[in-house]
Amino acid sequence: MTIQMAGEGETIPAIPAATLVLFRERADGPPELLLVERSKGMAFAGGAIVFPGGRIDEDDHALAARHDLADRDCAAARIAAIRETIEESGVPIGLADTPPSGWLEDARRALHNREKFSQLLDAADLSLDLHALVPFARWRPNFKETRVFDTRFYIARAPDDLPEAIVDATENVRTFWDSAQATIEAALRGDVHVIFPTHRNLERLAQFSSFDEARAHAHATPVEMVTPWVEKNGDEVFLCIPEGLGYPVTRESFRTAKRAGD
Repeated sequence: MTIQMAGEGETIPAIPAATLVLFRERADGPPELLLVERSKGMAFAGGAIVFPGGRIDEDDHALAARHDLADRDCAAARIAAIRETIEESGVPIGLADTPPSGWLEDARRALHNREKFSQLLDAADLSLDLHALVPFARWRPNFKETRVFDTRFYIARAPDDLPEAIVDATENVRTFWDSAQATIEAALRGDVHVIFPTHRNLERLAQFSSFDEARAHAHATPVEMVTPWVEKNGDEVFLCIPEGLGYPVTRESFRTAKRAGD
């Protein structure tokens, strides 16, 4: 695997983005997480298993101005995570009220057609509950990839009456629920493709037997920028992240690590 690192003092421009880790509790096992499989032809993480998410757009920032979060960038990121989850999976998380019948299907089609999320909410007199999303992590690589994203990760609990997730059949080819540990094991067997940031976050999420545990951990752990770096130890080269940010595994050999461009 090859890698192009930024030069000393160089910062690669990054696209602001957000992603949502949605927990579905189970009575007979660990919580399941909502996951999507990206189309192989996508420039970023093609063929990889990821959490729903995407770019933060101008309308997300406009909506953020309506909310009471002091950090407008954080508010816009939460809105983007909600919007992208609806668009990619049809799962209505983060809505303060129950949407009218048919709204979800219509909203997904409208979002695919690049209509503004704010207008879709206003037309149905819907508002957002941004506090339903809990800040969990923030990743920003500084490698010369096809695309570099500054991604804020959030966690949220799925309501009991959640509809089935439905693949959007555009950027993604599959939408499914599985536990963090089962997804890790599938990746180790080679059954699925998981990139380095997703793998590290799955390992972190696998520590929790409930959403309440994950939320308590998130509140107790600082959200600091995670920027992986390359480190050599003898003949072995590793991709590394900082200690102390909640991740049980903080480095992986280049022989096995997978990045977005692989």
